[in-house]
Amino acid sequence: MAIVNFIPTIWSARVLAYLDNAHVYAQPGVINRDYEGEVTQGNTVYINQISNPTIFDYTRNTDMPAVETLSDTRTTLTIDQAKGFNFQIDDVDRAQTRPDLMDPAMARAAYKLNDVNDQFVAGKMTAGSATANNIGTTGTPIVPTVGTFTDPLNIYNVLVDASTKLNQSNVPRDGRFVILPPWVEGLLLKDQRFIGAAGTGGPNDVVLNGQVGRAAGFNIMISNNVPTFAGTTTQYLASFGHPMAMTYAEQIDKTEAYRPEKRFGDAVKGLHVYGGGVVQPGALGTIRFSQT
Repeated sequence: MAIVNFIPTIWSARVLAYLDNAHVYAQPGVINRDYEGEVTQGNTVYINQISNPTIFDYTRNTDMPAVETLSDTRTTLTIDQAKGFNFQIDDVDRAQTRPDLMDPAMARAAYKLNDVNDQFVAGKMTAGSATANNIGTTGTPIVPTVGTFTDPLNIYNVLVDASTKLNQSNVPRDGRFVILPPWVEGLLLKDQRFIGAAGTGGPNDVVLNGQVGRAAGFNIMISNNVPTFAGTTTQYLASFGHPMAMTYAEQIDKTEAYRPEKRFGDAVKGLHVYGGGVVQPGALGTIRFSQT
């Protein structure tokens, strides 16, 4: 549909800002890009992990056990996602308004591409987390509270339980994250342990997109892209873990500006290819929240 009614005496020189969702999942600090290089749609990267060698007692002048053959497990990273955009701005619309529409239009295209891959990463994390690390079930989700500090459903205590899960899986302590829906952050803000010293990082900490503080050893982030499950009540699947858990690769494969043959206008089309997968499930978990 053509852009209409761009009249200079009515329209401002500024394009109205959007109320955008922050892109949280597909960022360094939540995922890693260890295997990212020149990728195109359909590429597959094979990631191998070698088993641990057996440690034995050595006795002087005694033969060692037979040489051991190590096994390996393979994980694949497939660039199987491709999203595109293709839009045009008519010359008449450009002439009737003062701001250049192409730049904000390109910014909107980039935002929407990022929003789609943010949801992609969120879904992969939820599906790929280790079962042993998950907290709450479909039948019994966690209904967090701001009750007493000894209440096991107190939101801060739930995060401590998540941290304990990672400790038991030998996950590094540095760089841990948890991504919560905004209403859960609202509960945290009512807990003195969060809004006190534990709720802030040091002066040299890197602040991630969507980050609102630190608690229980986690970088706390909020996102409206937290996956939901429509059970008896809406359930929110909040991921927690370490960036080592999931790898991700992407590339803007093509961007072309052109003049449509049957139009007087400028057009741009682009292709974004990406893929990702959980490579260390033990470094990832899910908290299944419900408001009631």
